[in-house]
Amino acid sequence: MRCPRCHNLEDRVLDSRMIKDGRVIRRRRECLRCGHRFTTYERAEETMPLVIKKDGRREPYSREKILVGIRKAFEKRPVSAQQQEELVDEVERYLLSLGEKEVTSRLIGEKVMALIKEIDQVAYVRFASVYRRFRDLSDFIEELRTLMEATSQEEGLPSTPSRPKGSGKPSRVKDFLPRLPLEEGEDTESED
Repeated sequence: MRCPRCHNLEDRVLDSRMIKDGRVIRRRRECLRCGHRFTTYERAEETMPLVIKKDGRREPYSREKILVGIRKAFEKRPVSAQQQEELVDEVERYLLSLGEKEVTSRLIGEKVMALIKEIDQVAYVRFASVYRRFRDLSDFIEELRTLMEATSQEEGLPSTPSRPKGSGKPSRVKDFLPRLPLEEGEDTESED
């Protein structure tokens, strides 16, 4: 391996470890000429599928594009950069498991949304608003209603929950929804 400092090709490996679930080997090296220590990473070459865009164009898969979208969604949310990287790793494992040479951008976007939804509902709504190109507030309201209903079903709660008085700031998307206008024909539940 070429030394990044003196460009000598001879070095010795000081330490070698597997990381990222055994998919990457991290090696600590020392240049035999100048003594500079540096780290290298070795991984199996995996060919990601081509991405078919909405307009039919095909382009190479870009981890960075997904990561940028995820970072924007999780901005100022309690989710670490490491967790965001792991989310992209999960998307890539999924795509590779399909064994396809080409996948649609829609498939990738839906997978990313599903994974974000499991981690943080606010980040999910942010990502969905860009990915699904929300046009106005009614699109947000509809997505929030859908999210509220899904969350309520998972937790066995009524579909229009009310927040107890004095309970502090709302912490979940569904806590905001009772304040939204109901559509015609929907029942309202009385507050305690």
